[in-house]
Amino acid sequence: MTSKERMLRALAREVPDRLPTTIHQWQPYHLDTYMGGMDELEAFKAVGLDAAIPFCEGMDQMWVAKDPAAPDLSPDWHVQPTVVKDDPDERLIRCTVTTPEGDLSYATGTNRYTTWITGRLIKDPERDVDLIEKYMPVPRLDQRRIAEAYASLGDAGILRGFVWGEQAGCWQHACCLYGEEPMIFAAIDTPAWVHHLLDVLLVKKLRFIEESLDGARFDLIETGGGAGSSTLISPKMHEEFCLPYARKIHDACHAAGQKVVYHTCGGMMPLLDLIAANGCDASETLSPPAVGGDVADIGEVKRRIGDRVALVGGMNQFQILGEGSPEQVRAEVHRLFETAGAGGGYICSACDHFFFAPPENLKAFAQAAKECVY
Repeated sequence: MTSKERMLRALAREVPDRLPTTIHQWQPYHLDTYMGGMDELEAFKAVGLDAAIPFCEGMDQMWVAKDPAAPDLSPDWHVQPTVVKDDPDERLIRCTVTTPEGDLSYATGTNRYTTWITGRLIKDPERDVDLIEKYMPVPRLDQRRIAEAYASLGDAGILRGFVWGEQAGCWQHACCLYGEEPMIFAAIDTPAWVHHLLDVLLVKKLRFIEESLDGARFDLIETGGGAGSSTLISPKMHEEFCLPYARKIHDACHAAGQKVVYHTCGGMMPLLDLIAANGCDASETLSPPAVGGDVADIGEVKRRIGDRVALVGGMNQFQILGEGSPEQVRAEVHRLFETAGAGGGYICSACDHFFFAPPENLKAFAQAAKECVY
């Protein structure tokens, strides 16, 4: 069975030949520092893991530095970046967005590992959301480039795509635009405004799905995002502000012929039934407490929702993949296989991004999976 067949079998909640094993996205720092500058597919092949390659071209996200010479997606949404501090350990960029009815701005910071938002786009809730609704453009992916990436990957694994936005989910995207704490306060004080913002983003995301994902050669589309996790909001808030929007996004993805994985990087145990109810095909990241999640017993997740969604994740990418020995990695793979892999429907994956895992641990990760045969 090829890696692609193995992973697709698991995503269909069926039984593959052995445990599929992968990671959640290579980071440039790790590829440059530990993998000799390999690209993602080369790195997967070098360590023997089943590949999961993300396709991010054309997503036009805040944390992707805009080339000042690159054309705008719309003449009514002109983004002008200004480098405030040019230091590889703290690169600060401020972007001014010019629209026909006024300017917006946001700011980002970048170091050798990652990028983060330091200044939120929405500052005046009423005015700025109105400008977003009228003028924020929705990118259209080049399906020829997607097909090329799919063909280049071949049987080595799956090609993952995303629903457009700073995060794929509407609530999660809104938190990037306005801030997590302000969104939580607004959900309590002015819920009608929150729903209006979420509806504005939903319309744009549904348009993106219709225009860019219908018929695109993806194996899996990621939705959700960390701001919907139970380590940030309550199950009641998730049910009101995440579930109905996720359901519409997932229905649209399915109508476009796409499978969906719902991403919660953080707490998820109180949300399990809500996740299974949102129409996703798979749930990730199954993060244990040591990396900021709450999945102390992955077997409980399997028992509660494993008959409704496939499961992806579970591997502690810091203390085990990054700091453990190859023997510890092997033991953890076998433990995860025994507790979450029964009956198939499980892809053992690093829960989220990592930067310092030695290649010998990644090879042990891949080798252990070959021992976990159904």
